[in-house]
Amino acid sequence: MNIPKLSSRGLDMPAIAFGTSQLGNCGEIVATALKVGYRHLDTAWKYGTEQGVGEGIKASGVPRKDIFLVTKVSHEYLRADAFAKSVEESLQRLRTDYVDLLFVHWPAIDGTPLAETMSALAKAKREGKARHIGVANFNIAMIEDAMRLCPEPLAVLQAEYHPYLDQSKVLAFCRKAGLAFMAYCPLGRGRLFSDPVLADIAKARGKTLAQVALRWSVQQGNIVPIPRSSNPQHMAESLDVFNFSLTEGEMRRIHALARPDGRIANPAGRAPVWD
Repeated sequence: MNIPKLSSRGLDMPAIAFGTSQLGNCGEIVATALKVGYRHLDTAWKYGTEQGVGEGIKASGVPRKDIFLVTKVSHEYLRADAFAKSVEESLQRLRTDYVDLLFVHWPAIDGTPLAETMSALAKAKREGKARHIGVANFNIAMIEDAMRLCPEPLAVLQAEYHPYLDQSKVLAFCRKAGLAFMAYCPLGRGRLFSDPVLADIAKARGKTLAQVALRWSVQQGNIVPIPRSSNPQHMAESLDVFNFSLTEGEMRRIHALARPDGRIANPAGRAPVWD
């Protein structure tokens, strides 16, 4: 399957990724995702899936160079020494010498200076352990600070995004700043599946509700959604969103679904003040 790519600050990444959060021992699942056609894999130390992702890549037989691999350093390890150790351990679990994209997963909550973390992130890039770098779950003010303090250019922001969550301010900032946006929870962790508007559009289009929601994401441009599934049929359906377009009216109907309580990932004591 020929998956389009999104380009940002020198990187070219497949325009849809396979997520591994909450998939546990996911080696077989990842191997299946690669067999289905995914070439963009998203993991993190916090997910506990790096080992499975590494096993799945090996079992799949897909060359490492053909896979865009993403992982993240958790907020517990943002001091320079701990950061470097976390990166090394992630690479060992993933059975690789480098990742294509390395994120700071959440902002620090222990007073670690952002400059120290950004220096450690940039060092990983300069040492060839990460080809590109970014931040996840930062608000706009934090992203601006990170971009100012990081000795290497940031390329991507990863954050929650789906039809129930208005991220227009953050998306506009990313476009202006030249950052790509990776969207986790693009299907609202299943909350979208009973939505009548999405169901109506899906029925009219002869598509699944998930395909409509994912198409809405990619059609906006500069957004890479990260669906996840352990079902091979659903995996394949989520990849098959590049051969149709939604009308302007359909896009507006989906945008109108945003609600004040739409956010899912909002951990107490760790989440920033969102935009």
